[in-house]
Amino acid sequence: MTFSHGRCLLWSVLTLLLLMTACAGTRQEVSPEEATLTQVGQESPAIKIATLEGDEFDLASLHGSVVLVNFWATWCPPCRQEMPHLQTQVWERFNSRDDFQMISISREETVEVVTPFVAEHGYGWPFAVDTDRSIYAGFASAFIPRNYVIGQDGTIIYQGQGYEEEEFAEMVALIAKALGEDS
Repeated sequence: MTFSHGRCLLWSVLTLLLLMTACAGTRQEVSPEEATLTQVGQESPAIKIATLEGDEFDLASLHGSVVLVNFWATWCPPCRQEMPHLQTQVWERFNSRDDFQMISISREETVEVVTPFVAEHGYGWPFAVDTDRSIYAGFASAFIPRNYVIGQDGTIIYQGQGYEEEEFAEMVALIAKALGEDS
């Protein structure tokens, strides 16, 4: 290799690294709001999925019910923080009602990962896995946990991202109101 050939190679490598750095620097991060593909008041995207127990959860068949749809993952710290509250403040409060349904859909995880997690924590509501994000993609492009409350007419009456106690309490109060209960 001659000096000029080596210099040319070095220049090419440095140029490539500079371009890679420039591209990485111009990559824009998406905010939770920009990643949300739905709006309160619109009809909910379709959900038809098998639960871990093998039952079919079909949102279209649940008109007349208030439905909480939770997107989460076992590896997500805010999701794990929220789960006990879903159990005690939502599931235990509303599960005896015929006009309330709830499902947690794990994003990009398998049955083999989610089933032992649910069993270990003793969660009692239906869970499903969305291994390819096909259901999640109707609602958002990024960020979990996400909660959607679907009203009795099939429209979204609440949507939230992340877990904060105050916002969670507002969601629970909205569920109660949609079911005709006092908060």
